[in-house]
Amino acid sequence: MTEPKRSQLRETEIRPDALMEEQANRYASDVRRLLESKSQFVRVACPACGFDSPRPAFEKMGFTYVTCSRCETMYVSPRPTPQLLETYYSTSENYQYWNTHIFPASEPARREKIFRPRAERLEEICRRHWIPGGTLLEVGAGFGTFCEEIARLQYFRRIVAVEPTPDLAATCRKKGLEVIERRIEEAEIDGGPVNAIASFEVIEHLFDPREFISGCARLLPPGGLLVLTCPNGKGFDIDILGPLSSAVDTEHLNYFHPTSLSLLVTDAGFQVLEVLTPGKLDAELVRKKVVSKELDISKEPFLQEILINQWDTLGSAYQRFLAEHRLSSHLWLVARRRA
Repeated sequence: MTEPKRSQLRETEIRPDALMEEQANRYASDVRRLLESKSQFVRVACPACGFDSPRPAFEKMGFTYVTCSRCETMYVSPRPTPQLLETYYSTSENYQYWNTHIFPASEPARREKIFRPRAERLEEICRRHWIPGGTLLEVGAGFGTFCEEIARLQYFRRIVAVEPTPDLAATCRKKGLEVIERRIEEAEIDGGPVNAIASFEVIEHLFDPREFISGCARLLPPGGLLVLTCPNGKGFDIDILGPLSSAVDTEHLNYFHPTSLSLLVTDAGFQVLEVLTPGKLDAELVRKKVVSKELDISKEPFLQEILINQWDTLGSAYQRFLAEHRLSSHLWLVARRRA
C-alpha cells in the first residue's frame, strides 16, 4: 500500500507549541470536573475479550490503567459511566479550544499530511476490496477535514459526517457537510445502503467499544467495509513511554493492539482483511521525552544510538521499521461485514 511522497510530519505542525499550554490548561480543567464524579466510575471487564481478571499497569492523573491477563489489552477501569462521558464531551473546554484554535491553526498541515493521505489510503482500500462508490459514513468526523478530502476524490456519491459533539457538528455543517449529530449506536441512515464506515481515533474514547462495533455492523450490509484506526497499545511510543506517552490520557479508555482489535470485530460479525500500523511519530515522540530528560535511556544503548547519537541518519529508517512490522503506536484495521 503506497502513498504519495510527502515531507515528514512533525508533531509541532499538528500541535503548535504556542497553543499547547492553553490547551493543557483547558484539558486539566475538564479532567478536574470529571474527577469530581469519580465515586460514580464503574469497573468494567476487558473491552476486547470480555475477560475480567486484569493486572495493574499504572496510574495517571487520577485514573487507573490495567492490562487484561488474557488478551493483554490495556484499559481504564474503573471508568466514567456513559452519562458522565456524554456530559464531559458536550461541555468540554478542551474540545472547544481545539475546534476554535488548534484545528484552524494546524489545518493546512493536517490536511496535507494526515487527512489527504488518509483519504487516498481509504479510497485505495475500497477499490482493492471491491467496495463500490456509494455511501460512506465517517464516525467521529471532528473538524470535517477528512470528509472534505474524501469528497474531493469523488469516489463516494454520498458522504455523511457522524459527529455527536455539538461544537464539532456545527463546524461540519458550516463546511456544507451532511451531518448526523448522534452516536453511531443511535444513528439511522435513509437513502440506500451504507457501503463503508470509517472511524478514525474514536474507539479508544468509548465506554463500550463492543456496542460501538455492533452499531456499525447494524448499518452495514453483508460485504460492507469497516475501517478503524486507534492507538496501538503495544506500539513503540506507548510501550516505551507508558504513562509519559501523550496517547495515554484520560479520554483514551481502551488500548487495543492488532490481535485484540481483530478479536473484537470478528466477534461482532466481521472478517478482518488487513491490519497495519502506518505511524510516523513514535520515534520522534520518544526522542522528545529523552531530550527533555523526562525519560532516561542511558541503560538502553540501542535506543540511545538511534534516538540521540545517529538520529539524523537513523531516525526515519527506524520509524519505517516500526510501521512495517506492526510496532507503531498508530493502528489501522480493515474488516468486511460477513453475511
